[in-house]
Amino acid sequence: MSSILIVDDERDIRELIGDILRDEGFQVRLAGNSDDCMAEINAEPPSLMILDIWLKDSRMDGIDILKTVKRDNPDVPVVIISGHGNIEIAVAAIKQGAYDFIEKPFNIDQLMVVVARAMETSRLRRENSELRRRDVTASEMLGGSPAFKTLKAQLEKVTKSNGRVMLTGPAGSGKEMAARYIHTNSNRASASFISVSSAAVEPERMEEVLFGRETPERGVEPGMLEQAHGGMIYFDEVADMPLGTQSKILRVLVEQQFTRLGGADKVRVDLRVISSTTRDLRSEIAAGRFRQELYDRLNVVPIAVPSLEERREDIPELTRHFIDMFHRTQGLPLRSLSPDAEAMLQTMHWPGNVRQLRNVIERVLILGDGPGPIEARELPGRDTQSEGEGRLVLGGALATLPLREARELFEREYLLTQINRFGGNISRTASFVGMERSALHRKLKSLGVVTTAKAGGRMARLDDEEEEVDL
Repeated sequence: MSSILIVDDERDIRELIGDILRDEGFQVRLAGNSDDCMAEINAEPPSLMILDIWLKDSRMDGIDILKTVKRDNPDVPVVIISGHGNIEIAVAAIKQGAYDFIEKPFNIDQLMVVVARAMETSRLRRENSELRRRDVTASEMLGGSPAFKTLKAQLEKVTKSNGRVMLTGPAGSGKEMAARYIHTNSNRASASFISVSSAAVEPERMEEVLFGRETPERGVEPGMLEQAHGGMIYFDEVADMPLGTQSKILRVLVEQQFTRLGGADKVRVDLRVISSTTRDLRSEIAAGRFRQELYDRLNVVPIAVPSLEERREDIPELTRHFIDMFHRTQGLPLRSLSPDAEAMLQTMHWPGNVRQLRNVIERVLILGDGPGPIEARELPGRDTQSEGEGRLVLGGALATLPLREARELFEREYLLTQINRFGGNISRTASFVGMERSALHRKLKSLGVVTTAKAGGRMARLDDEEEEVDL
C-alpha cells in the first residue's frame, strides 16, 4: 500500500486535493463514484482514503463504503469529508471506524495536518505489526535431535500451502511456536497472526471474541476472525471450544464469511486456520464434546510436536538460547553451563516440557550463586539428593532391596536415562558411561532394555514393559 485514494463525486474537488497531495510527494488515485472506488481498492488497498460522504449516482454512499473498507481492510485509515457536515454525521462516521471528519469547504493546512497524521498512523501500524511478528518469532525453533528434525521437515512442507494443520503434543512442548513458524515462512507472513486460547475465554463470551459485535452505542467492534483477515488464526487447545461455537466455526470454514453479533451484514474473511490440542480428539468426539465435522475440517494435516523428553539432545542448545534471551530482555547474568549441569538438565523429568525448561533457567538466573557457570547443585527437582561430600540419599524402593537387585535396578534406570539423553545413540552413550559398545549391548540385553523408533528418533524402554521404580 503506497497511495492515497480520493473519492468525491465533484471532479474539481477531487482533482484539487489530488494536485495538492502530489505537490507534497504523495502518490494519488481518484474515483468519482462507489464502483470506481471499490475497483481501486480491490486492485490495491491504499495507504489512506479521503472519502466524500455523499456520492451522487452511486450504489453506495460514503458510510457504506467506510463499512466495507473497515470490514475488508481494517488497517486503512479513512478521512471523511462532507459539505453537509453536522455532529450526527461526524459521530456516525467515527463510530464506523473513520480516522477523522472534515467539513467542506476545508482549510488546506487543516487537511494536510490530518493527512500527515493519518499516514503516520498507517505507517506505525505496519511497523508495529512487523515488530510483533519479529518478536514472537524470535526463533525458539531450535534443535538438532532426530525428533526435532522430523518436526521441522513436516512444518517446512506445509508452510507454502493453505492447508489446515492440527498440531498435537503435550502442554508446553511448543505447539504455538510451531504454528508461528508456519506463519512466518508462509505467503501470509506480512499479514496478522491471531492466537485464540479457547481455554482462556469464558464460554459465554467466545462468540463475541471470535465474531465481534455491532451496537448502536459503540458501532463495529471487530472480532478475532476479522482481525486475522488475510493472515492466520491459531486455535490453541481447540478441544475447549464450546459445542455451540464449534458449529459456527464449521460454517465459517465452509463459507469463509460470518455475521457479527448484533449485525446483519455478512463479513467475508480470507484466513488460514491452525489448531492444536493436548487431548485425544477422537475420544472427545466419542464423548459428544467435539464435533466430528469440525475435526475433519481442521485435521487436514496432522503434525505431532514431540515432548522435551523425546528430544533431550536439544536441551543444552535450548538452555543457552534462554540464557541469552533473559540476558538481553531482562538483564540477567550471561552465564555458561557446567558439564554437570548440562548432564543434569538432560536427565531430569520434564512434564512441563520446553516451557518448564524456560522457567527453570529463569529461576536459576534470578536466584543463582553468581556470574560463574551454572552448576548442577543450583538446579531444582533432582531425583536423588546429595548429603555432604560424595553421598546420595536414596529414596523409594531402592533402599529396601538387597544389593544385587538394587544394583540391577540402578543400572537399568541409569542406562535408560543416558540412552534417552543421547537420543538413542548407543555409541555416544557407551562413550559417556565408559563402556565398550559391545559390552553395553550385552548389558542392555541382560537388563531387558531395548530402543525403538519414536518421534523421528530412538527412545529406550524396558522390553517387558516393567514398571519403573523411583530411586
